[in-house]
Amino acid sequence: MKGYFGIGVEGVSKAVNVGTLFRTAHAFGASFVFTLRAQYNRREGAHTDTSDTPRSVPTYNFADLESFRLPQGCRLVGIEITDQAIELPSFRHPRQAAYILGAEREGLSADVQSICDYVVKIPTRFSVNLGVAGALIMYDRQLSLGRHAPRPVAEGGPTEAVVVPPFGEPIYKRKQRIRARAAQAGR
Repeated sequence: MKGYFGIGVEGVSKAVNVGTLFRTAHAFGASFVFTLRAQYNRREGAHTDTSDTPRSVPTYNFADLESFRLPQGCRLVGIEITDQAIELPSFRHPRQAAYILGAEREGLSADVQSICDYVVKIPTRFSVNLGVAGALIMYDRQLSLGRHAPRPVAEGGPTEAVVVPPFGEPIYKRKQRIRARAAQAGR
């Protein structure tokens, strides 16, 4: 899958929720994780982040909105239940994205929503746990941007293999040079 993504939280109060989100992000291959206006206690978060994400994935802690930074070209996608938000099944994920979820009770603040390129909502009857919401977002990203065999019409697993790109298998220049040298040496 081309591109990258990061995921983070704004102002959360429960370190175990952040730990769950970070562990799931690590499992889905996040390029970075972050907190904004949050007092994340890594020791408490380790109860649920058993992969110790901060030791394996770049982790940023932004004290306030003024210090908040993303890589150049990265789109900020807020996750929040609002009337104006795009429903997740209808959303096309940016190739370079950072997803941000709000605090458990307050949600994503209005000033953070205002700097988001997109605000997306998960179509559920009511709000779900922070870690669950993050997992759903990352899973949807993988489904929509990853290369997978097509779903069958009937129930069960795929009946077709993953389609190989029309331009063929990747060409590795180093292997070509080694083969060329071997061919020249054999003459």
